[in-house]
Amino acid sequence: MAKLSIVLPEKMEFSTSIKIRITDINYGGHLGNDTLLSLLHEARVRFLASKDCKELNCFGSGLIMNSVQIDYKSEAFYADILDVQVGIIEITKTGFELGYRFVSRTTGLEVAKALNGMVFFNFEKRRVVRTPERFREAFKLEEV
Repeated sequence: MAKLSIVLPEKMEFSTSIKIRITDINYGGHLGNDTLLSLLHEARVRFLASKDCKELNCFGSGLIMNSVQIDYKSEAFYADILDVQVGIIEITKTGFELGYRFVSRTTGLEVAKALNGMVFFNFEKRRVVRTPERFREAFKLEEV
């Protein structure tokens, strides 16, 4: 399989720190690849909360993930603190794409980069809906 390249902006609009727990470590003695997806979710929830959004109600609509791409760069270990940068890459008619950068405070190395597609979703009607205008205003981006 050809490796896809993730290109992120130099500066992201949000950052948070997440400490790696013992349950995040796999049999190889480092951060498990499945756990990184969970850490991505945690960082996304914190990013949305910074704009008073929740995945179940983000300016009147729910959110669901429709794609993810992770590029692992280096190991991370128990008790490492990961500094996570998050930023919106683009906003579309029905969603947006987020970019993530995970850096180990212990080593200073980039642990991973990721892209994550989200769509706005009406859970009652079980269908994708348009991006709320208030979301676009809160993040000051134009629709692509």
